[in-house]
Amino acid sequence: MWGKFYICIKDLHPDSGENGYKPLNQCDMATIKFFTRAKKGDKKISNIYLRLRSGKDIDLTVKSGEKIRPDHFNNNSGTVRNIADEELKDEINDKLRDLSAIVLKNLPKNNEEITKDWLENTINRFYNPDQKEKSDTNNLFGFIEDFIAKAPTRPTKTESPACYKQIREYKRTFHYLKEFAKKEKRTIDFKDINSDFYNGFIQYLQGLTLAKEQHMAKNTIGKKIQTLKIFLNAATDEGKNNNFLFKSKSFKAINEPSYNIYLNEDELKRIFELDLSKDLRLDRIRDLFIVGCWTGLRYGDWNKVDKKNIEDGFLEIKQSKTGGEIVIPVHPNVAYILDKYNGNLPRIISDQKMRDYLKEVAKMAGITGEVEKTITRGGLPDTKTLKKWEMVGTHTGRRSFATNMYKMRVQTITIMAITGHKTEASFLKYIKVTPREHAQKMREIWSKHLTKAVN
Repeated sequence: MWGKFYICIKDLHPDSGENGYKPLNQCDMATIKFFTRAKKGDKKISNIYLRLRSGKDIDLTVKSGEKIRPDHFNNNSGTVRNIADEELKDEINDKLRDLSAIVLKNLPKNNEEITKDWLENTINRFYNPDQKEKSDTNNLFGFIEDFIAKAPTRPTKTESPACYKQIREYKRTFHYLKEFAKKEKRTIDFKDINSDFYNGFIQYLQGLTLAKEQHMAKNTIGKKIQTLKIFLNAATDEGKNNNFLFKSKSFKAINEPSYNIYLNEDELKRIFELDLSKDLRLDRIRDLFIVGCWTGLRYGDWNKVDKKNIEDGFLEIKQSKTGGEIVIPVHPNVAYILDKYNGNLPRIISDQKMRDYLKEVAKMAGITGEVEKTITRGGLPDTKTLKKWEMVGTHTGRRSFATNMYKMRVQTITIMAITGHKTEASFLKYIKVTPREHAQKMREIWSKHLTKAVN
C-alpha cells in the first residue's frame, strides 16, 4: 500500500553531496498519510485530509483537495476501497499518489520553511499548475474543468445542482477524454469534435479493461457520450462552441436494452413474510426494501419515509433527484413496517452493502429462478445465466412497484405521477413485463369481455 510514505530527504533535494544529493548523514524521515475525519458509517461526502510529518517538529494536516464518501475510503491504507460502487477509485488513488510525490519532492530543506501555508500552496499548485490555462474556458478541456468546478452550485434542468453521482460521472468522463487525448498524442478542442473523434473515442472506450478484467459495457460507453454532449451543449449555450456536429443523429449515445428484473407480488409476499428475527441486520434491510417496493421511491429517498411526512394515509415528499413533489398512498405493508419502528425507519446504508444484503434475503426467500443476461462489452456480446436473487438490488424495488402497478391495471398516468416519469415512452421502457405476461393480460381481458357478451 502506498497510503503511507517513508522517504529520505537526501533523495529529494539536490546539493553538493555525491551524485548531486545531500550526504547520508543529513537524512531525515518524512511521511504522508491520507484519511477522512467522518464518523463510522457516515455517507456524506467528506474531505480527504493529508497529514505530513517530518522529524520531531513537523506535523501538519490540511485538506488534500479530494473528496469521497467516508465508507468508500480505507484510513489504514490511505486509499479508496476496491468497491464497484466507487467508479472514481483509480482516479482518486492516482491523484493522491501523485500529490504525495509532489509534496515530498518539493519539501524545503529547512524545517522552518515547512509551514501549513507552504503545504496548502503546494497542493494548490498541484491542482492548478498553470492558472492561465485553467481559467481559459474558451478551449474544451478548460471549459469542462470550469464546468465541473461549478457543478455543485450550477442549476440543472431540475433547477437543483448536480448530485454527487452526477458530478462523479462528469469527472469520470473528463478523465477518459484526457486519457484518450494522451493516447492520441494530440490536443482535443471544440473544433475537433466530429465523426472521426466520435468513432475513435468509442473504440478507445471499448478497448479499456476495467475491474475484474471486463471491458466497458455498451450502455456505460453511451453514458460517457451523453455526458460529453452535456458539456458541449453547455459550451454552446455560453457561446464558447460553434461546432454543432455533436448534434447530428450519427453522434448518438449508444445503448442497448438493459435486462433488469422485478419481483412479482408473490415474491414480495415471500420476502415480507420471511422470519428474520434472529438476524436483525437482514431484518432491517428486508423492511427497507419492502418500503421501496410499495412506494416506488428511489433508494436515496427511502430515508424520507417517516411519520412526519404522512397525513391521512398519504406520504408526501420531495424527490431528491428531480425536486418534484409526489404523493403516495401508504400501502398496508409500509404501514406495518412503520409501526414496527415507531414511525421511523432504520437508517439506510451504502448502496453496495445494501445490494449485497438484499441478495442474501432474496436467496433465503427462494427467489431462485434462472435468468439470462446479455451485455455488450468491447463490441462483443457477453451472455451469462444468473439466479434471479443474484440480480436483486436497491433499484429492483422501484421497478417492482412500477411493474406490479401496471399489471394491476392502474392507469399509466397515475403510476407516472408517483414514479416521476415524464413521458409514457420512457415509462414503458422502465417496466419489466415479459411478452408472456402481456399475452396473459390480453387473454384475461378477452375472457372478461366474452363472459359479459354471453351474459
